[in-house]
Amino acid sequence: MDQTTNPKPTFTDRLRLIFKGILDPIGQFLNRTGLTPNAITLLGLGGTTIGAYFLARGQMTVGGITLLLSVLVDALDGTMARLRGDSSDFGAFVDSVSDRYAELITFGGLFYYFLSVNSHFGAMLTFLAAAGSVLVSYVKARAEGLRFTAKVGLLTRVERYIVLIPSLILNQPLIGMGLIALLGNITALQRILHVRVQGHARNEQARRAKKDYLH
Repeated sequence: MDQTTNPKPTFTDRLRLIFKGILDPIGQFLNRTGLTPNAITLLGLGGTTIGAYFLARGQMTVGGITLLLSVLVDALDGTMARLRGDSSDFGAFVDSVSDRYAELITFGGLFYYFLSVNSHFGAMLTFLAAAGSVLVSYVKARAEGLRFTAKVGLLTRVERYIVLIPSLILNQPLIGMGLIALLGNITALQRILHVRVQGHARNEQARRAKKDYLH
């Protein structure tokens, strides 16, 4: 049986359904202005870069608010594409790549800040948070390339922002980095183990099929 059949809805999927009534009217308005989904994606990335600049300067609250606004803008690109009826693989690719850049730019701003105040502990937590975040996304992408599913785990991208942004607005970046470093890497491990189970099941299925064929 194909392991990708009827995957369980994620927290992100449920959020899209909950806020569909809000996002759709805004997406329709933006489509009427002539803006494209990819333009909104890049606008969100630009806002994230500005937010990271504030973080690098130690202005955590301003940076956190800027990131919040950028994330809200970025949530609209998929809605716009769906409403226009021109969702494409390339658009999804651009969105996914920009999401990774946005996270790394954010972590880069925080990494610079911690080094500037000689907080090597904070810098190390930020590195571990960035590594976990990238691995969570990479494991999912690699798994899906091999026809497995990996939409599991404690801390996907939306949950990471739910942890990160309040910690920045409240000027507690160490807490945010610590939680993401810990839970992000646990999430990557959960996904690896989830794929491992599917791989074993697939190999067993192939072994049985070969045995039946030979007999």
